Amino acid sequence: KAPFHTLSAISSGVKDVREVITRAASGRGRTILFIDEIHRFNKAQQDALLGAVEKGVITLIGATTENPSFEVNSALLSRSQVYSLKALTEENLLELLRVAMEKDEQLSERTIEIKEHRTLLNISGGDARKLLNLFELVVDNLPEDPAVITDDKVVQVAQQRVAQYDKDGEQHYDIISAFIKSIRGSDPNAGVYYLARMIEGGEDVKFIARRLVILAAEDIGNANPTALVIATNCFQAVQMIGYPESRIILSQCVTYLASSPKSNAAYMAINQAQQLVQKTGDLAVPMAIRNAPTKLMKEQGYGKGYKYSHDYPGNFAQQEFLPEEIQGTVFYDPGKNAREEDMRKRLKALWGGKYEY
Repeated sequence: KAPFHTLSAISSGVKDVREVITRAASGRGRTILFIDEIHRFNKAQQDALLGAVEKGVITLIGATTENPSFEVNSALLSRSQVYSLKALTEENLLELLRVAMEKDEQLSERTIEIKEHRTLLNISGGDARKLLNLFELVVDNLPEDPAVITDDKVVQVAQQRVAQYDKDGEQHYDIISAFIKSIRGSDPNAGVYYLARMIEGGEDVKFIARRLVILAAEDIGNANPTALVIATNCFQAVQMIGYPESRIILSQCVTYLASSPKSNAAYMAINQAQQLVQKTGDLAVPMAIRNAPTKLMKEQGYGKGYKYSHDYPGNFAQQEFLPEEIQGTVFYDPGKNAREEDMRKRLKALWGGKYEY
């Protein structure tokens, strides 16, 4: 049998880890080290485990309630196998309560009627330990016999939000992802729902507002330029007002953005332009549109031949603005919506076949 050591990341540090590794290295065979709440170890503490794991000095078993992709160092994670424990089903949880009422010393002495169980199960989130702790707490707060469990009583006793939301864990990323995708998908109802999930979970309202500003430019863009104005004003207002009134401002912004026509044309344009810059490097700017602040530069041809747009009919004059090597390249392809179709028509009228609008 291999030696088995247990540490809790809450109360242990690098010193404790190294002591176990030292004992394991001086012994025979492989030592098993179990670390509970391993996500609470910082990078330095997790790094202390890496060498021993690589050399086979210890077999590491780490338990975490968080997504290891976010909480465990990639080097350690790549040398590990991940086993996900799924939330218990409703049937499992109800059976657990039945067994507890029959066999637990204290609970079995009480007459308990579970009239409603939905809130109990929701708050537990599929976690057996959390369910039993909450159940015992509720029963202890019901001195009468029989103790009748109802949803209202559970909420009253629990004194916590039913919605599970961890600002630093996997749930955070799932909810914000659903929030953004709902607005992008033009569903104001889902957008407001996930907004409420974040607010009830204690999310920073400024974080939410910043994401809305980004979304307005990335997913709506020139299909409705007012969206960016609304989102920016929302961010400024949230900073001034704060919670709880800021939730109303956020709701207005979310419903407006979700109901707006969508276009990612501006987002795609900058992506393609950056990709080309990375491939082509620092191409020479056409001489006609270079800055010419000195006499010498003017003599060298800087600014020569530049056409000042406002001197021409319609405030436009065809000329080359892109470097010679990439002339005619199209980055901005207006989206298929009313506003950008008008922009496409205008650009086609101005540039003819140059950019194939």
